[in-house]
Amino acid sequence: MRNLILKRVFKQRALYGLASAFVALGVAGAAFGVGGPKVVSTRAFLATDAAHPGQTARLAVLAQIEPGYHINDHKPSLDYLIPTKIEFDASPAFKVESVVYPHGRPMKFDFLDAPISVYEGEVRLGSLLKIGSSAKPGSYALRGKFTYQACNDYACLPPTSAPVEALVRVVPSSVPLKPANSEIFRTAKMK
Repeated sequence: MRNLILKRVFKQRALYGLASAFVALGVAGAAFGVGGPKVVSTRAFLATDAAHPGQTARLAVLAQIEPGYHINDHKPSLDYLIPTKIEFDASPAFKVESVVYPHGRPMKFDFLDAPISVYEGEVRLGSLLKIGSSAKPGSYALRGKFTYQACNDYACLPPTSAPVEALVRVVPSSVPLKPANSEIFRTAKMK
């Protein structure tokens, strides 16, 4: 009989704790909007004003992190940290061949014994985009997502992602390409 009473009490406390957690998550979600605050925004740029069929084009993605927050490095310092990564949707017109992530900078936090590698401010990623040799002239949307977990000095938000979009204009090989966004590509690593 005593075991039955203890099981009921345990079950009630467990349900109460679970209900409290859901209420807390709901309040936090309402306070920040669905998915929490928008901490990272992205922009994507090509190194030329267009691309030729069969060509490999250079693409840079700039991720802007809100002040007061940091996100984990692509290769996090600790196994349990969620890495920052970018993924692009498949397209018949082109294929992303590689993505180059910058090195984060080491930061020390009170709750850790050693510094961890994180990104703050603006992060520039480089990528190589192979245009299909059969791609017809026209404009194509490159879409993807920049996945990250944002933290401040006290807490981490749930992992989320920011959309990445670029318009890739394909022109015939006879049309000369003009350099574009050179100030961005001076610092975006491609290898």
